Amino acid sequence: MFLNIPRDNFGTFNAIINRRTIKHKTKGEKAMDRNKKGLLLSLFLATIILPHCLVFAQNAEIKPVTVGQPMPDFTLPTYQGENITISQLKGKSVMLIFPRGKFQPDVWCRMCAYQYADLAEIEKDKQIRKKHNLEILFVLPYSKEMVEDWVDKFPKKFAEIEEWKNPPNANKVTGGRKEWMEETRRVFPKKFEGKIPMPFPILIDAGAKVSKGLRLFTPDWNNGRGPMNIPAVFIIDKNGILQFKYLSQVTFDRPGFDYLSKVLPCVDYWGRTN
Repeated sequence: MFLNIPRDNFGTFNAIINRRTIKHKTKGEKAMDRNKKGLLLSLFLATIILPHCLVFAQNAEIKPVTVGQPMPDFTLPTYQGENITISQLKGKSVMLIFPRGKFQPDVWCRMCAYQYADLAEIEKDKQIRKKHNLEILFVLPYSKEMVEDWVDKFPKKFAEIEEWKNPPNANKVTGGRKEWMEETRRVFPKKFEGKIPMPFPILIDAGAKVSKGLRLFTPDWNNGRGPMNIPAVFIIDKNGILQFKYLSQVTFDRPGFDYLSKVLPCVDYWGRTN
C-alpha cells in the first residue's frame, strides 16, 4: 500500500523533532535523540496509516459473527429509498431483524408481516427508538421488486391470519383445525388491516450477500422452500459490538418486543462499559 503524504506534513514533522537547544552532546544524548525521533516518526505515520486500515476493515468480507465481536460493516439500499451503512449508526444501539421472507416461491411468510406491523404499532405508541437510543432495521435477501411485493402483500397476509384465527363455524372446529386456530390466536393476538405505517428501514440485500455471509440464507427451512433467511434478531451496541443474537428454530419461535425490551438496557450498559 502506497501512501500519499503531503510534503508539508514532513516539514512539520522535521520542525518538531529538530526543535531543541543547539549544544554539544554526548553519545548517550545523541542515542536518546535518535530514539525520540524514531518514536515520533512511528506516531506520526500511525496517524496516517490507521485510517487506511480502518477502511479496509469496514470493507472486509461478511462472515458469521459471535456475540462480543464487532459486527461486520455493510451498506445496503432501503425500500424507503436511502442507503444505510451500519458503521455510521455508531452511537446508537441497532436491532437487525432478518425475517424469513418466502415460505414458498410464491408465498410470503405471514409471521414476517405481522412482526413488522406489531413493532410499528409499538413504535407509534411508545416511541421505542427514542426511548432506547435505538435504530431498528429489517433485512430481506431479495431484489427491490421483490421487497416492494412483500410490502404490497401486507394487507393480504393480515387477512389470511384473521381467517386462521376465525374460521367459519369456529365453535364447531375440532381436531387439528382447532389446534391450529388456537395456536394462531396465541401467536397473533393483535388484528391488523390494510396498509400500515412503515417507520423502520427495510434493507434490500439483493443477491443475499449479507445474509449468505452471516449464514442465514437457505433454500429451505422449517417445511418451507424459499429461498429465505432463517429468522434472526441481532442487537449491536453503540460501539458496533454484537451483544445479542437469536436464531429461530421454527417460524413462530421469534422473541417479541416484550422480551427484547428487557435485553436493550443490558445492551446499552455493555456499550457504556466496554
